[in-house]
Amino acid sequence: MKLHELRDNPGATKRKQRIGRGPGSGRGKMGGRGIKGQKSRSGVAINGYEGGQMPLYQRLPKRGFNKPNRKSYAVINLNIIQKFIDAGKLDASAITEDSLVASGAVRRKLDGIRVLAKGELTGAATITVTGASKAAIESVEKAGGALNVSAAAE
Repeated sequence: MKLHELRDNPGATKRKQRIGRGPGSGRGKMGGRGIKGQKSRSGVAINGYEGGQMPLYQRLPKRGFNKPNRKSYAVINLNIIQKFIDAGKLDASAITEDSLVASGAVRRKLDGIRVLAKGELTGAATITVTGASKAAIESVEKAGGALNVSAAAE
């Protein structure tokens, strides 16, 4: 076989349908758009429009409330902290929010960092963060460390 003999499998590619190119094309004259009306013309954008009737998304009741000053915390699990300690990227004796960001364990602080209890620590570690779950605090203390939640928290 030579390069000039290479071919796609029969039926693998289809030519683009050229619309409005005469009666022989099968899509001539009105190009499959029907007769007159808004949809036969260009520049149509009528997704949620229901012909003057109140649209469904406006008829449905609105529920709930989004607090405008809600705090958003970056979260990290104990297993990630342990992995970074094992890799030597974190010093177990003093883990702060800044050291977590600097090591790359957390991308950014947001309104603070919150520690969650997935996984467990194998050694003692002193962690100071904005928030932590009760289970995470218990798990760190069980490993012989301390998890301090700073005053700027909740």
